[in-house]
Amino acid sequence: MSQDNWIDALSADALPTDDVIGVEIAGRDIAIYRIGEEVYATDNICTHGQGRLCEGYVIGHEIECPLHQGRFDVRDGRPTCEPAEEPLRSYPVRVEGQRVWLRLD
Repeated sequence: MSQDNWIDALSADALPTDDVIGVEIAGRDIAIYRIGEEVYATDNICTHGQGRLCEGYVIGHEIECPLHQGRFDVRDGRPTCEPAEEPLRSYPVRVEGQRVWLRLD
């Protein structure tokens, strides 16, 4: 279901705390993170090594690629540790009730 270009992505209950899951939404591979009470979303594929970030490690506000240990800030997708140099695309997120909504445009 879409609401003004927002896509109902998943139940908030499906998100583990201080971790990441991968989901396919509208044909895109997306990583969704819950860090404390905040929820963030980025592309799920590392811009350096093509690893699936949902198989990586969440360290504070960073996701570490499982292939080459490059890191990205999940809040805005910027690389924070080599060999990652190109940022991830990040997406606006909102939580309403028990649903997580993403804006992919």
